[in-house]
Parts: sequence; C-alpha cells; structure tokens
Amino acid sequence: MTPQAAGHGPEIAEQTIIAAPADEVYAAVADVRRMARWSPECFAVWVTRRDGGRPRNFVGWNRRGPFLWFTTCRVVTATPGREFAFDVTTFGQPVARWGYRFTETDGGTEVTEYWRDHRNGVSRVLGRIFTGKAAADRPTVNRDGMRQTLSRLKRELEAA
Repeated sequence: MTPQAAGHGPEIAEQTIIAAPADEVYAAVADVRRMARWSPECFAVWVTRRDGGRPRNFVGWNRRGPFLWFTTCRVVTATPGREFAFDVTTFGQPVARWGYRFTETDGGTEVTEYWRDHRNGVSRVLGRIFTGKAAADRPTVNRDGMRQTLSRLKRELEAA
C-alpha cells in the first residue's frame, strides 16, 4: 500500500504487462462499458454523460454473490496512453477512486490498476449493507478483483 493521501485512505495497486501499445490499452479501459467483460463484480455500465464523445459520468452495476449494488462514477483523469481514473460515489457519499496508469515497456505496456479508499462512515455502512463485506475486508476483495480484471484485460487484448 502507498501512503495515505490527505483526507483519503491508502492506495492499493496491482500491475501486469500487456503486449500492446499504451494508447491501445488506454482506449480499451477508457471505454468504460467494456469493464463488465473484465471485472468480477461489475456486470453493466450505463454512460450518463459524455464529453466530446468520451464517457464523463457513468453508473456501474455490480454484484458479488447474492449482493447487488450500483455506484455513480465521474471521470477525473483521462490522459490517453498515460492514465484513466474515476471517482465513485453511492447515494451521494464518497466511496473510492479507481484508476489505471499506463507505462510503455520493452514488452508492451505496464498497466497499474489502483484503488484509493474515500469512504466515510456513511459509505462504509452502505458498503456493508450492499456488498456484504466489512469495510476492513474491502482492500483484500479489491486486490483480488484487480488481479482478475487485469488478467482478463490482458487475455482479451493480447488475443486481438
């Protein structure tokens, strides 16, 4: 974990190398509707606002076992080939920042998926109700989800 940002929890991250150019990997991730193909929790994305054709706001529909929930997301960083990130809220309460950093390497692109906890007391309680996971369990669950997401993203892009 990296040090805590002011007013936010620690950041956790996972990396993989994908044999594809950074711009191509970025384009896949920035098409947020495709996340449902890679993420173990997300099963649908509804883009609610676009800016110049690119998603600016969207709703993510998630499930884990019998638990079902949605989050409202706002893109906060969209730098092609470098970084894509969005802030997540639920019922107006802060939840997290999810992001992807892209670094060109000799073997393709190193992709770092990261999660930074932004939850407050209310969103921690809502998280427990909707996801069935205690707040303390969320970093472990998210790290496992990142590994699965990156593995599926890699498989799809390298097969193309």
